Amino acid sequence: MVFLTFVALWIVSALAVFVFAARDNARPADAIVVLGAAQYDGRPSPVLKARIDHALTLFNRKLAPRLIVTGGRGEGDTTSEAAVARNYAMRRGVADSAILLESAGRTTEESIRGVAAILEARDLSSAVLVSDPAHMFRLWVLANRFGITPHTSPAQTSPMTQNWRVRWRYMFQESMKAPAALFLEESVAARLLPPVRRIIPDEISP
Repeated sequence: MVFLTFVALWIVSALAVFVFAARDNARPADAIVVLGAAQYDGRPSPVLKARIDHALTLFNRKLAPRLIVTGGRGEGDTTSEAAVARNYAMRRGVADSAILLESAGRTTEESIRGVAAILEARDLSSAVLVSDPAHMFRLWVLANRFGITPHTSPAQTSPMTQNWRVRWRYMFQESMKAPAALFLEESVAARLLPPVRRIIPDEISP
């Protein structure tokens, strides 16, 4: 019975990952949130660049008056993913005053929790969430969990969507992680979920 429940939950999650990956729900909100990804000595990786470029398209459509860029500093890094994203956006015409940083989070859950605190401190609540397509459903789950009104908008030009093997492995990973995000801290879920072999090349890994 427990096994059948788990399978049914996974099927629902997998369908949701697929639907959210294909659907752009961008609409006017308090902020546009860019989820962090790898950076190299101050340069955004192709994945991070695709996310920021998509967020800038939404920002230029005036869907929100501010950007929130996320992502902490990895081991050995001299700067954070959020700082790199801010600099990239500023070089493309976004005023520094329109950009907020969440630079402490090293996981999706930590970043979304940090974004929720930033919004709450300013009496704001809604956000357009930008990341890779397969990431959208888990972001939506976490945002609701932490009190954000989310509108998902996947970056369809991400390198994560170009290789079908990478894309489907990423979607499978997310279909396993999303249900756990409803109830468990990310560190706990990582210990409980079965390991999934990564095939995502380092240069595009989020």
